[in-house]
This record gives sequence, C-alpha cells and structure tokens, in this order.
Amino acid sequence: MPTLREVVDENVREGVLYEKLDRNRVRCFACGHCCPIPDGQPGVCKVRYNRGGTLYVPWGYVGGVQCDPIEKKPFFHAYPGALAYSFGMLGCDLHCAYCQNWVTSQALRDPRAVSQPLSASPKGLVKEAINLGAKVLVSTYNEPLITAEWAVEIFKEAKSAGLITGFVSNGNATPQVLEYLRPWIDLYKVDLKSFDDQHYHELGGRIGPILDTICRLYEMKVWVEIVTLLIPGFNDSSDELQKLAEFLAGISQDIPWHITAYHHDYKMNDHRNTNADDLMRVAEIGKAAGLRYVYAGNLPRQVSDLENTYCHVCSTLLIERDAYFIKDYRLTKNGSCPSCGTAVPGRWAEKFSSQITGQPFLPGRNRFITL
Repeated sequence: MPTLREVVDENVREGVLYEKLDRNRVRCFACGHCCPIPDGQPGVCKVRYNRGGTLYVPWGYVGGVQCDPIEKKPFFHAYPGALAYSFGMLGCDLHCAYCQNWVTSQALRDPRAVSQPLSASPKGLVKEAINLGAKVLVSTYNEPLITAEWAVEIFKEAKSAGLITGFVSNGNATPQVLEYLRPWIDLYKVDLKSFDDQHYHELGGRIGPILDTICRLYEMKVWVEIVTLLIPGFNDSSDELQKLAEFLAGISQDIPWHITAYHHDYKMNDHRNTNADDLMRVAEIGKAAGLRYVYAGNLPRQVSDLENTYCHVCSTLLIERDAYFIKDYRLTKNGSCPSCGTAVPGRWAEKFSSQITGQPFLPGRNRFITL
C-alpha cells in the first residue's frame, strides 16, 4: 500500500508560482517563505516539491469537503445566510500548536495527521456545490495559498457557473500569488494570529508578509475580513491587541474584525480556554481604535450583541445572528441601513434568501474515490 507521501507526490502538476534558479534549484512564490528548494526536496509546506528543476504542486484531489453556513468561515459582510461549499487539500506553511484543522494541515509533517486524499475534479466539485444550493465556493481547512494553482482551476469553473469564490487563509502570501489569484477570487478571510513577530516565529512564520497581504487585498478590492483567535497568555495583552486594531483601522475602519474563542486543541493545552469576558474586553479595544464592525465568535449567546451587525451611524440592528443562523435581516437591496440610508460595506445580495442551513454538514462521499 502506498504511503501518504507517495500518494500526494503522484497527484501533482507543474506549478505556475515559481522561478528556476541555478543547480536545478527553484524558488517558490506561493507563500511568504519564498522557499529556495533544492532538487529532490519539498518546500516548508511539504506538498510543493522540486523534481529535476521543475516545481510540482498538488493537483486533482481534496483532503475533504464540507458545506458550511458562510458565517462559519467567518464572513459576516458577504452574502449572509449563504451556503459555502468548502474544500481543502493537505499541508500548511505554518505549524500552529493549536490548529483545529491539524489532521489535514499538518499531514506529511506530523505522522498522527493522516487524512487520505480523495480524487476530485473542478467540474465535479462545482456541479455538486450548485446541486446543493451553494452560492460560494471556498478553499479552506488546509492553507489554500500553497495549493493556489488547484484552487484557481476550480475557481475558473466556479466563476463561469456564477459562484462566488473565497479563501480562508493565514494570509502568509506574496505579491506574486495575490496577483495570480486576483482575477478569480472575491472574498478573503485572513487569520491575523498576533501582532508580535516573535509569536509568529513560534508558529513558523513572520508577521511582515501577513500585514502586507491585508494591505494588498484591500487595495485590490477583494472583500477581506480578519479573524484573531484569542489565546489567554499568548496574544491577549491589551497593548498588542490595541496595536493590531489600530493597524486594521489605519487601513479601513470598515474591515470586520472577528475575535474568536480558543479552546484546547492539538498540541496546545497549557493555556486556559477563552471566556466571554475576554472577548468582550477585546471588542472594546477594537471599537476604541475606530473599527466599526467588531464581532465575537465561538461562544454563541454569551457575548451580548457582538454576534450582530449594526449601522455604525444610527445603531439600527441590521443583521441578527444566533451562532451561524440568521434570525433577522434588514439591509435594503443595495446594502444600506433602512433607517438612515448609510451604505454598509460588504458584498450583499439584493434580497435575503431563505437559509439552507445554520449548521455545517457533510455532503455524500460516495462520488469520491480514495487515492
């Protein structure tokens, strides 16, 4: 029986995001590491590798698929109530000790992380998404930047079928990969894990590329929302969070910032779980920094009104949420407040369609073949 490494290495194509160097080396531009990869070796992500001076990248499979309310991604200012057909591959360019998707993201790095790839095609994925009623197709679960070529192939099919496309990503991008994605992507969620470069070193990265990504996405007019998983004792100091919020507000006060609750997962069990008071404290920091749309997540019905969207001018309740479920939707068809007419930043449908689900669910797996 072939190993996971052998299966992944067989399901590849030549990449686009690289340049050839001397002595059969290549430099990859899929993520902020910009790995110079010697012949016969993979990059930091473990799934993009150099064979004979050619960079080969993952192709033709998924590590898993799931149907999610778009609020789970989380996108709160993009087509509320929509179904997001979500797919992922294997691998990641970081190694966060608290990763909740470690079974796929840490495959090929951690021998305990075993997720068997399933054969898939762009046409097949898009067809199923449409049949299930999805409005959005999202690359998530592992780090989508390192499988960008495969995502773009799927997004081309999705766009031609009228679907919205998005990334749920750590944001450790390069200018090259963002330009490559630009024609094919509508929504982008960035995990801004900390505002301390030392913390990013602990996770296997640097803060610089992530901050640059957020700035570039905004300039590119891709709709961007930011998530910070609040981990007590790691990234929860008021000074750090104030600087983070001020950075976002300096780009735009309209960027939604989601502060979400950490719980013990994977290798990190030495920090207490986040509570509602923690989230509400940080939300006040965000508002004081000038951010107009600050949300608290992962603790539904415990965080006062921080699940809802309000008009920043007249405070009218615009979208009422209960976890991933839309209880009330009051935006006008052009995405404005019905009381004062203020335009609310985001990507809105002309009307709210009935929500297919307020909970994630797995589509049938019988049409996939295990590789």
